[in-house]
Amino acid sequence: MFSAQGPSLRELAIQALSSVERGYDLLAPKFDHTPFRTPEGILGATADALRPLGPFGQGLDVCCGTGAGMRVLKPLCQGRVTGVDFSTGMLAQARSAHPDAQWVRADVRALPFVEAFDLAVSFGALGHFLPAERPALFTGVHRALRPGGLFAFPIGAPPPIASGTYWALLGFDAAMRVRNAVWRPPFVMYYRTCTLPAVRDELTAAGFTVTTAPLTALGQRKDGSPRARLVLARKAETP
Repeated sequence: MFSAQGPSLRELAIQALSSVERGYDLLAPKFDHTPFRTPEGILGATADALRPLGPFGQGLDVCCGTGAGMRVLKPLCQGRVTGVDFSTGMLAQARSAHPDAQWVRADVRALPFVEAFDLAVSFGALGHFLPAERPALFTGVHRALRPGGLFAFPIGAPPPIASGTYWALLGFDAAMRVRNAVWRPPFVMYYRTCTLPAVRDELTAAGFTVTTAPLTALGQRKDGSPRARLVLARKAETP
């Protein structure tokens, strides 16, 4: 599907019936040939929004997958850049594509870093966490950043209820909930649980000061509001 180099329908079905970790291990060799990889437009818009706030020291890509986030981190960070993920298969692809970066296998709900980074980014991963799991993720990122450090990630505006996108996402989430109710292990991937108000509240509770910046390069909705924003969560300069 998607292209001659992409996964087949059978391979996607096997992935969907696996755990999140095992599913991404299976998909890893073909992941960059699917629409699931973060598009270059989102990476470029994020880099453009972060550039005036840098340069940064050391950078971390949270849930790095095959390493697409290095497109943002490398030009902005003067020090070491690191990717962390729990999928061995995805990390193998990332290591092959970016051998000059550091790669760490870990559960990001328990990040093994303490005040090691100045910039952390994440792309397209929050839907893999249940709302009850996000506080542990955000607390771990806060702990991993040095004082004054920044955690940034794009988040899309909710589609209008009358749009096909709204109903497609609603249908996908409903199908995932049914799948997880009748099949084990669960595969957590919900597109509609990660809203900006909820994320802002959780980041604030973790100790961040939260602002947003419009990603104007990604366009506007009919009402003139941006299609996507960059969440900018700043750790205080001093405890």
